[in-house]
Amino acid sequence: MIFTNDKAIYLQMADRLCDEILSGAYKDDDRIPSVREYAVLLEVNTNTAVKAYDELSRANIIYNKRGLGYFVTPGAKKQILKERKREFMKERLPELFRQMQLLGITLEDVKDAYDAQQ
Repeated sequence: MIFTNDKAIYLQMADRLCDEILSGAYKDDDRIPSVREYAVLLEVNTNTAVKAYDELSRANIIYNKRGLGYFVTPGAKKQILKERKREFMKERLPELFRQMQLLGITLEDVKDAYDAQQ
C-alpha cells in the first residue's frame, strides 16, 4: 500500500479495511486478518496496525473475540456507507462545486464524463 502524507497511516489502514468491507471481501461476522498479518501485508509497524484496529473497534466496524481474532460487526457495511456519504456531501462536494464554478464546468460536463467512465 502506498501511503499519503495528508492522513495518519493508521487511519489510511482503517480506510483500506473499510474499503475491503465495502467491496465484499469481508462480510458480516467474517474474520479479518490478525493485527500482525495486516501489519506484515502493508509493511507497517505492528503498533500502527493496532491503532487502526482500535479505531475500527471504537467505531463499531469490527469486534474482537478473545483468542480468535477480529471480526466484521454485523451492519458494518451499511454504517461505513452512511458515514462516507455524509463525509462526501459535507466535506468534498462543496470544494468540487467551487472548482466547477471556477473552471466553468457544468453538471452536463460532469454527466458526460461520468457516462464515459461506464
